[in-house]
Parts: sequence; C-alpha cells; structure tokens
Amino acid sequence: MISHNLDEPLPALEKFDAVISCFAIHHLVHERKRSLYAEIYSLLNSGGVFCNLEHVASPTPRLHEEFLQRIGFTVETEDPSNKLLDVETQLVWLREIGFVDVDCHWKWRELALLAGVCK
Repeated sequence: MISHNLDEPLPALEKFDAVISCFAIHHLVHERKRSLYAEIYSLLNSGGVFCNLEHVASPTPRLHEEFLQRIGFTVETEDPSNKLLDVETQLVWLREIGFVDVDCHWKWRELALLAGVCK
C-alpha cells in the first residue's frame, strides 16, 4: 500500500490493467483533476480501464440544493473541500487525453461513474 497526496504528481509506478477511484478526485482543483487523469492514462496498459465513481456538479443551483437535501445536507453544511465539476467536461478531458470508449455509465444526481479505456 502506498500513501499519497493526490495534489502532487503520482509517484513512479508500474503499469496497471485497471485504476479505480472512489470519491477522491472531486477534492482536487480542476487543473489537477485533468493532469491526474493524464497521469492515470500513462499508468495503464493498452486496454486498461480507468473507473472513477465521483461526486460531480449539478447542472443548476436548484438541483445542487435538492441533491444536498436528499443526502441530509444544506448549502451551508456541505463539505467545503468539494470542488465539483460537471460530467461533460470530465468526459471531454478523458477523450482528449486519449481514453476511448469514454462514458458516464451511471449517474444519480451528483454521483456518477465515469470510465474510459487506454488505447
């Protein structure tokens, strides 16, 4: 097991067939999210899969408030470390980096499973 702060570039690692992230990347600033996706791509074997179960931005403030209410929070009590970004932007980034078969495989309000395959 390796402990690592995702604000920093990933350490030198071997290649992987899959990289999975769950509810971590949304705490990074947007520029770091994009660079981390590129770092993950470089760690994958050809045909390797990246799956990111993530907290994403709602399209409107009203939908954001509804999501928070459904999980027992308010705008005032939500986690201030959240740096939410919309699904579409993240899918575009994954494609630009080189991932193929990029899609949002599941979404409920502000929770989404984004995935792509390394060429």
